Amino acid sequence: MAVRFVIVGGGPAGNSAATHAARLGAEVTLIERDVIGGAAHLWDCIPSKAMIATGGAMSFARRSELFGLQDETPPALDTAALKARLADIEGHLHDSVVQLLESQSVRMINGVGRLKGPHEVVVETQDGIEELEADAVLLSTGSRPRIPDWCEPDGQRVLTTRQAYPPPEIPEHLVVIGSGVTGVEFVHMFSSFGSKVTLIVSRQQVLPTKDPEVAAALEDDFLRRGVVLFKGARAVGIQNDDDGIVVDCDDGRCASGSHALLAIGAVPNSEGLGLEAAGVEVSESGHVPINHHCQSNVGHIYAAGDLSGKLPLSSVGAMQGRKIAEHVMGLHTRDHRHLDYDKAASAIFTEPEIADVGLAEADAFAMGRKIRVTKVPFAASAKALINSDPRGFVKILSDPATGVVLGGSIVGRHAAELISVIALAVTAGLKVGDIVDSLLVHPTLSEALADAAE
Repeated sequence: MAVRFVIVGGGPAGNSAATHAARLGAEVTLIERDVIGGAAHLWDCIPSKAMIATGGAMSFARRSELFGLQDETPPALDTAALKARLADIEGHLHDSVVQLLESQSVRMINGVGRLKGPHEVVVETQDGIEELEADAVLLSTGSRPRIPDWCEPDGQRVLTTRQAYPPPEIPEHLVVIGSGVTGVEFVHMFSSFGSKVTLIVSRQQVLPTKDPEVAAALEDDFLRRGVVLFKGARAVGIQNDDDGIVVDCDDGRCASGSHALLAIGAVPNSEGLGLEAAGVEVSESGHVPINHHCQSNVGHIYAAGDLSGKLPLSSVGAMQGRKIAEHVMGLHTRDHRHLDYDKAASAIFTEPEIADVGLAEADAFAMGRKIRVTKVPFAASAKALINSDPRGFVKILSDPATGVVLGGSIVGRHAAELISVIALAVTAGLKVGDIVDSLLVHPTLSEALADAAE
């Protein structure tokens, strides 16, 4: 009899687990309350990057004279066309995922799933209640924006991130609260659209968890664009009236604007999942703690994606789903590489882009670990000059004794694509010499990777 595998949540983790387990012979049922693809396709990753691409096109038009073109009037944003573009992208991706799941004979149920017991899943649909028996269960219900008690988003002037793809109107002056990855991407996005932007930075640098040199490069770009930074200020209240909004900070400063955007993290969707009924432990933050196989304390019940409390990246969720499928089907007893979260590549789609992977320079120094750090600016790259965009650099960290690549950071055009080379080196334990000896195309930005590995 085939393994009965029930998945609650059809985001990157859920649909990756579903397709892979089905290929391996499981009988898979996927439950999703909204649209297959999850928050990454509906409200987060994909629509935000599509809007950033539109802003990038507008920025390129403003810099057209750098390419020997006449400086004509730059294009204006067509909000209706942008909305249609987002809907088209989301629809295409949704259809692609559904077709893949159907091709693997995955049963999809549109409804709300919850655990009734360790091996029972109840699904509430428009047609009624259905109970499913499961040999294994994956919970991948994602997260939602965190809303503090001092703020009441109205979807008009005070927005959560999910109310801004796009907002009802393009803000004249947007106050962004939160300077993490999501916050800085919105700063970049709306400043590209022509909005004035003020960023509330609770600490002394944007991207507080990133390399200070990387953060400084982004801050410099923001300041050149006219972005106002409120450093060392924590938002504590929002005044909202017909004239606009005022964000009150704990140091007495106030930031005025036409709109405010909350980008201060997310909370897991763990309520109503029946975790207690199945004996699944939950942390104080609402996450489901997991081991290296993504198992909860109940061995056949797994958690992945934002619910698991690990890196909140679509790529990580998808890889968790794949590893879970292999574990459910017993493949972990063969050659099996556990998911190493410390080697996950991540990117920030600002301008310039930012990407990193592996060991960070500041963390290495904090641990007292000896490292070799090499850095090459894109200003020395022929391709960067051809692109009229010499901003940024490539930085590679390696073991001084063995030459093994430990990590790296890239700031500059196409950093999210270029970081894959360093990510492969980190994951596979390659040496800097392996990158140096690669015969790369000229002229390309990737040449800077070999230069930095010298």
